[in-house]
Amino acid sequence: MDEGLFETPGAPAPARGGTLAGNTHASAPLAVRMRPRTLDELVGQRHLLSPGSPLRRLIEGDQPMSLLLWGPPGTGKTTIASIVSGQTNRVFVEVSAVAAGVKEVRAAIDAARARLAGSGQETVLFVDEVHRFTKAQQDALLPGVENRWVTLVAATTENPFFSVISPLLSRSLLLTLEPLTDDDVRGVIESALTDERGLAGTAEIDDDALDHLVRLAGGDARRALTYLEAAAGAGLSRASGPGAGPVRVDLATTETAVDRAAVRYDRQGDQHYDVISAFIKSVRGSDADAALHYLARMIEAGEDPRFIARRLVILASEDIGLADPNALPTAVAAAQAVQLIGMPEARLNLAQATIALAVAPKSNAVITAIDAAAADVRSGRIGPVPSHLRDAHYQGSKSLGHGQGYRYAHDEPYGIAQQQYAPDVVQDATYYRPTNLGAEAAIRERWERIRRMIRGR
Repeated sequence: MDEGLFETPGAPAPARGGTLAGNTHASAPLAVRMRPRTLDELVGQRHLLSPGSPLRRLIEGDQPMSLLLWGPPGTGKTTIASIVSGQTNRVFVEVSAVAAGVKEVRAAIDAARARLAGSGQETVLFVDEVHRFTKAQQDALLPGVENRWVTLVAATTENPFFSVISPLLSRSLLLTLEPLTDDDVRGVIESALTDERGLAGTAEIDDDALDHLVRLAGGDARRALTYLEAAAGAGLSRASGPGAGPVRVDLATTETAVDRAAVRYDRQGDQHYDVISAFIKSVRGSDADAALHYLARMIEAGEDPRFIARRLVILASEDIGLADPNALPTAVAAAQAVQLIGMPEARLNLAQATIALAVAPKSNAVITAIDAAAADVRSGRIGPVPSHLRDAHYQGSKSLGHGQGYRYAHDEPYGIAQQQYAPDVVQDATYYRPTNLGAEAAIRERWERIRRMIRGR
């Protein structure tokens, strides 16, 4: 064993070859045993792996460069750190932002500096959940990064522009990791079933059970392998004995092992459209309980939360509009929160927006107004812009009568000028018809007064 493979209690333990010390034994978690060892084994993140990409230059060119990895759980952040270490023959040291303080950070950097001066060997310092570090703890990383005593690989699930100090952010290469696709996760599971590091052919899985695991994983490879290990373990525990052949993992075994019922939901088929339709209609109908039921079905089935958020943003204008002017900002905030936080926590933001929009007063006046205006335009009711509204800033425009007679609204009583704005062909058209519901009742009263003043009635 390499001298110094384990250090004093409380200090980070460096490992060689990109594998965390003690995690290669047969009883290690399946997700750890199946961790990719090279970039070619890494699943997903093709945008980071193209020839000449910064990550490939760092690893294949053995260039010292600090990385900041931003992405959802289970997308390969720890794996990339381990590959950087293993394929470049650097020492791997992991510091947890949950347990380590400034003292541990400085100790890890001091040890890396001494190692570099003594043997010339470089160190990869991996900091998981770096967003949990305080400013002082992040400041403690700067000397090691600036002087390249360590190759820092910091991982975060939160937006680093909000959670990482600017000096550290500016000295690191930011790489954004995307959630794994269903096909990526399916490939991870299938590989683990046959790989010698994984289940080595001791288990086989039915298609519907595999689909269930893929849905539950939600783009998280680590979660997928954890669930697979639990399901295979449950199946193996009921096997008849040695020599019985590979155990068959069916849907019932999977549901029992992970304690999650399979939700019948095809993200590309009827269930996808039926459930989202029922969700929208429940919010429109102001039934918050029914809306939450359908929201939960989609979340539990692994529906893309961004899809749900986009539909809420549309609904806020289509079905609520100015009856509650806060509806659209609420829906947009939920959509932004989904991007910023990710699942599973973002389910709270989606639930809050769903309830707020369900109980809000409803009005379809916005969509009715724009559809009516668009119908007139499509039917040819366009007409020339009135002369007094035309651009009068260019030379010769006044000789054409442009701008003549225009009344500046701010010079008029109440800031409203009596004059024609619409073309003659639609001068009397009424598109926006506010309801008497919610805040739109007050808007209706004001709009009717304004319209009479503008049109001289």
